[in-house]
Amino acid sequence: MSDDADLVFHALSSADRRRILDIVRGRPGIQIGELASNFDCTRIAIHKHVRVLEAADLVISERQGRVRKLYFNLVPIQTIYERWTDDYSGDWAAGLTRFARGIEEQTRHVRKRKSGL
Repeated sequence: MSDDADLVFHALSSADRRRILDIVRGRPGIQIGELASNFDCTRIAIHKHVRVLEAADLVISERQGRVRKLYFNLVPIQTIYERWTDDYSGDWAAGLTRFARGIEEQTRHVRKRKSGL
């Protein structure tokens, strides 16, 4: 997982690549030429960014003859999300449960004192 996660984090570290992902997600099947028209850089630079995104499995390309269509793949991001939220969600939930129990216990003690007065 760590090698895959490293590739994903590296791919997401670039603002241009994040923008590419946003465009590809919003326009499934977009071609490199169309994608490049959204940037002030060469088509070759966009192609290099797309290769990094493909290596991280964030973009899937489908060739149809000379046409190359790009699609966003959520799975690597979802995998990282689940990994981090599962670990931290459990800790937070346990902490909140302890906190809630402590509050309930204090409330019971206060009620007992008030009823004994």
